[in-house]
Amino acid sequence: MKSLGEFIIEKQSEYPEAKGSLSGILSAIRLSAKFLHRDINKAGLINDVLGDAGAENVQGEQQKKLDVLAHETIKKALFMRDDVAGFASEEEENFIAFNTERGKNAKYIILTDPLDGSSNIDVNVAVGTIFSIYRRVTPIGSPVTLEDFLQPGSRQVSAGYVVYGSSTMLVYTTGNGVNGFTYDPSLGMFLLSHENIRIPEQGSIYSVNEGGYVRFPQGVKKYIKYCQEEAPQENRPYKSRYIGSLVSDFHRNMLKGGIYMYPQASSYPQGKLRLNYECNPMAFLAEQAGGLATDGKQRILDIQPQSLHQRSPFFTGSRQMVENVMQFIQDYPDE
Repeated sequence: MKSLGEFIIEKQSEYPEAKGSLSGILSAIRLSAKFLHRDINKAGLINDVLGDAGAENVQGEQQKKLDVLAHETIKKALFMRDDVAGFASEEEENFIAFNTERGKNAKYIILTDPLDGSSNIDVNVAVGTIFSIYRRVTPIGSPVTLEDFLQPGSRQVSAGYVVYGSSTMLVYTTGNGVNGFTYDPSLGMFLLSHENIRIPEQGSIYSVNEGGYVRFPQGVKKYIKYCQEEAPQENRPYKSRYIGSLVSDFHRNMLKGGIYMYPQASSYPQGKLRLNYECNPMAFLAEQAGGLATDGKQRILDIQPQSLHQRSPFFTGSRQMVENVMQFIQDYPDE
């Protein structure tokens, strides 16, 4: 069975201009995932991991202790590499420029949600890490600027996530398909377990926080009712499955077929998920696996970010289901 390290080296030829830099970054993410796997699996045994950190992040959300730990773990792992020029995290207001000599001469920047679904950690439900890699646009030899981090998702070089569930899996793409690796703690290695993942064209699962139903746009409400209607010839009603962790819900739907929805609502008119840290990397993965990702009107990867922590509505998953919800949104506009 092929290890992640062997796979990365084998695929290095797809990016000869990177000269091993991209491989080095993926190796740093792999190392971070091992540390976080260890800490998450001790969450019920030590108090340093569970509970609130006593502070809020830039979005005004209560930080969990593990949010902070995950953020610091990933930042340190990336800083030790020669390949990273800068780093932006959902947990920090501003990006971090690695202003060492090697950092200024590095080609890539990383954006990450260090611990997606962290509210689940106290009750032993799956959580995840999301990452996104871009080639910088500012000149090599200078510190990175905000411009490097505000690139449309279509310019991503690589993206992926780690899901910490019944097993720990790292799933990523470099623009040539999606592959998944399962962690074997006895060997200390990620092993190729899901090669060339493809999202089924049509699924039977819809994932949305239905507690916000009354605040959703009319088209989304109509689509949810459509999912619940009795239509055996179309395999409806669909199954409702919602974990509350984007990584976990996306991972299930990618393997089984389905749609994940986090629409805008009257309480968050611009959407809730972060475009740069959550929507863009998941959209890249979805498209590489044969699915779609949209904000309800346009392709996620075509959106030009205006700010580091910009939010967006998000619909992703099986191609036919995403096309269908877009049609409902178009047919039933809000007055």
